[in-house]
Amino acid sequence: MLKAKIILVAMGVALLAPQVLAGATPEEDRKETVEYFKQMFPEVPLKDFVNGQYALNEDRRAQWQSLQDFPPYEFAVAEGKEMFEAPFANGKTYGSCFENGGIGVRQNYPYFDEGTKQVITLELAINQCREANGEKPLKYKKGDIASISAYMATTSEGEAFDIKVPDDPKALAAYEDGKQFYYSRRGQLNFSCASCHVQNPGKWIRADLLSPTLGQPSSFPVHRSKWGELGTLHRRFAGCNKNVRAEPLPAQSEEYRNLEYFLTYMSNGLPVVGPSTRP
Repeated sequence: MLKAKIILVAMGVALLAPQVLAGATPEEDRKETVEYFKQMFPEVPLKDFVNGQYALNEDRRAQWQSLQDFPPYEFAVAEGKEMFEAPFANGKTYGSCFENGGIGVRQNYPYFDEGTKQVITLELAINQCREANGEKPLKYKKGDIASISAYMATTSEGEAFDIKVPDDPKALAAYEDGKQFYYSRRGQLNFSCASCHVQNPGKWIRADLLSPTLGQPSSFPVHRSKWGELGTLHRRFAGCNKNVRAEPLPAQSEEYRNLEYFLTYMSNGLPVVGPSTRP
């Protein structure tokens, strides 16, 4: 069933995805996605999909593992911990804004907030916390917010993602919007996210080995060799849009938050492993 959907996308009718998938629930989508990738890569244990391309190529995996003794992001994570624990001008800390003091909560983001009727990502919640305490918001793609987010991810290491789509038409609409974005073609190259990460994972585009959809959000924020620093998932979304010569959207735009909501729901049950490294 999922293969048929992907074939339709490949034929250029990605904008029809909501109609093609009419009647499917988010959980049915997730189960079909898991089964699709298990069939595509039967030798890869399910939990290893969080490692992206490193789960698919032994040479790349060996190079990656050699970095883990002294990962290039460890100083940024230490700085993120200091910032997370440092009091704001009013004496409160980030921990005052989050359940359990912000420790071990990464696996619950993003979530649909039934009060505001919007998807709340971890980075958005960090800035909402700052503003609620009289502080200026941070830039969303890199720098301090990536370090704070990375530290919070480390406190959830190994915890399984548990993203919910509540029984609310607007929650389902946000999920469907993210799904449509993932399967819709855009840019001068006329690629969708699925063109690379559903149809062609494990294949090379120049020096890049394409990763599968399953598990993609688990490792963020990531330290990319190309960036030379940590970056957020929305920085990567913008980069992918640029790669297909489409106009990138602002980080934490509604479209990107809904995309993250869909993409992370597909990884429910897989563990948090961020931060990590990527080429």
